Parts: sequence; C-alpha cells; structure tokens
Amino acid sequence: MSDQIKFIVDNLNKEPFRKNYNLITFDSLEPMQLLQVLSDVLAEIDPKQVVDIREEMPEQTAKRMLSLLGILKYKPPGNATDMSNFRQGLVIGSKPVIYPVLHWLLQRTNELKKRAYLARFLIKLEVPSEFLQDETVADTNKQYEDLMEAFKALHKECEQLKTSGFSTAEIRRDISAMEEEKDQLIKRVERLKKRVETVQNHQRMLKIARQLRVEKEREEFLAQQKQEQKNQLFHAVQRLQRIQNQLKSMRHAAADAKPESLMKRLEEEIKFNSYMVTEKFPKELENKKKELHFLQKVVSEPAMGHSDLLELESKINEINTQISQLIEKKMMRNEPIEGKLSLYRQQASIISRKKEVKAEELQEAKEKLANLEREVSAKTNQTREFDGTEVLKGDE
Repeated sequence: MSDQIKFIVDNLNKEPFRKNYNLITFDSLEPMQLLQVLSDVLAEIDPKQVVDIREEMPEQTAKRMLSLLGILKYKPPGNATDMSNFRQGLVIGSKPVIYPVLHWLLQRTNELKKRAYLARFLIKLEVPSEFLQDETVADTNKQYEDLMEAFKALHKECEQLKTSGFSTAEIRRDISAMEEEKDQLIKRVERLKKRVETVQNHQRMLKIARQLRVEKEREEFLAQQKQEQKNQLFHAVQRLQRIQNQLKSMRHAAADAKPESLMKRLEEEIKFNSYMVTEKFPKELENKKKELHFLQKVVSEPAMGHSDLLELESKINEINTQISQLIEKKMMRNEPIEGKLSLYRQQASIISRKKEVKAEELQEAKEKLANLEREVSAKTNQTREFDGTEVLKGDE
C-alpha cells in the first residue's frame, strides 16, 4: 500500500496536476477531497468530467465515475458482493476503493485518454426495434452506423500515418520550399510579361505561340496514337503467325501420324511437362513467395535511421562469425559418415542443377524453334507477295 500511495503522490505532483502533496498530506485527505482528486484525474482523461463535486449530488458523482470507469474497462477486484461494496465505497470516498482506482488510472493515462476519445464516437446508441420500423428513423440509424464505420477507417489510417515515419517538420520544409519556388516563378513570369509588352504586335505573337503549343501537343498525341496502333498491329501479326504455325504443326503431325511416333512424342511431352509442374515451377513459386514475404516484411517495418542500419550490420557480422565458427567445428570433427552423406548430397545437388539447366535449354530451344518457324512464315508471306507463288521447302 505504501508503494501504491507513493506512486500516486509522485504522479499527482507532476504535470498537469501539480498538487504538491506528500505522503502524510495525501493520506490525511478527507473523503470529499479524495473524491475531488479522483474527479480531477478523470477530467484529465475525459474533459467532460470537469466537475466540482461540492455542487453535485453524491449519487450523481458515483454514477458519473462508474460510467466512465466502465468505458475505460476498469475491473474492480472481487465478485458481485465486492462490486456492491466498491460502489458504496466510491460514494463515501473510501481510501481502500479510491487508491487502487487512482493507481490504475495514473499508470496508463495516455492510453485511457485515447480510449475515452474513441468511446465518444464508437459507443453505439441502441435504438429499440419498434422505432426502427419507421423509415426515417431506420435511414438515420443507417447513416449513423455508416459514419461510425467511416470514423473507424479514418482513425486507423491516422494511426498508421503517425507510425509510418513521416516527419511533419520535413513536410513543412518541403511546402515552404515549394511556396518559395512558386513565388520565384510568378516573379519570373511577370518580368517576362513586361518584357514582351514592349514588343510590337505582342498579342498576335502570343496567339501564334499558343496555337503552336496546341499543335505540338496534338502532334505528340497523334504520334502516341500511331505508336499504339503499330504495337497493336505487331501483336496481331504475331498472333496470326502463331496460329499459322500451330496449323502447320497440326497438319504435319496429321501427315506423320504413326502410332509409335505419336506415343513417343506424347511420352516426351508428358515427362517434360511433369518435371516442369512437379519440380521446376514449385521451386520457382516457393522462391517467389519467400521473396514476396521478405519484401512485405520490409515494407511493413517503420522507416529506419542510420543507427538502425548500423545495429543491423553489427548483428549480421555477429551471425556470420557464428556461422564461420560452426563450420570450423564441423570440419574439425570430420565424421566419415557425415562426409559420405555430404558427398551424396553434393552429387544429388549437381544432378538436380544439371537437370534444371537441361530443362531451361530445352525450353529455350522450343522458343527458338517457334521463332524460326515464325521467321520462315514471314519470309514465305513476303515471297508470295512478290511473285504470287509459294517457295518450295526442303522436304518438298
């Protein structure tokens, strides 16, 4: 109890209370004075609680304090019987009741201020269901709920901005610098206007310059449209060539439709696709997920300063040192079984890498073959345009 009273007195002597108490004077306060101290602390948390309790009925004082303590989620010790004693002690200003409340409030004043502020907007006003049958009342209640949800979203966004690392001082400096730059540009424009006004037919020249600027902007817009249409045409030609190549491949496959060759080709395709689906793509997907998780973690972290970077660098060096020590210990042990296992693992890793390299080479070869087929198709189309006849292929 003595530590609790000392904590209360120390905090009441600080800002914003400045009571100038000591342990003896505080412990000798009358119940009415002690209730006034509690009311002052509650008023610091919620400004609506600024009340002189001498002008308030004891029942009203107890009801007001109990209501705010309930909003602040203060839980008195004990069961329902102790709760009744707590209410009675709050009415009469009992020290065993008031001291724990003051201690709890002064421990978390800033947190409770935020809770009391949010309670003003987030404690929902329950409307009886029979009143909600009225269309006007129902619409008003719906607007009230929508505004409450909007307040939650805005408050969450505000808290995120407060913790995001943005400095208001830097933003103010940027704004002042942009305002100075704006003033300089305005002065420069005024000087240029005065200089132009001395030239003959300056209005006509300004009109021509304005028309020139408009035509240049129109020219840029048309050039952009032209480039977009070229890109669309290029993609359309590529799509047409792909379809033509697919058609030729299907015709060639139909001409050479021996069961053995078809089965062999299908088995090779199935093996290659199975490897891509079961081994290569899952590994790449897992690596991308790890990279995405790492980037999300980096983005969610607050802005780091130079001291934070130095601390991270020191941790990295320390971990690298530990890794080197562990590797040296492992090499000193030189266990034969572990050496054989490492040899097998190394061989398996080499084979896996060779398999991945061959799969990539096969994929590149397929893409190269498709490109060559597109080039052959393009050359064939050009030749047909020149003389109207199709060039015979090597196998024809």
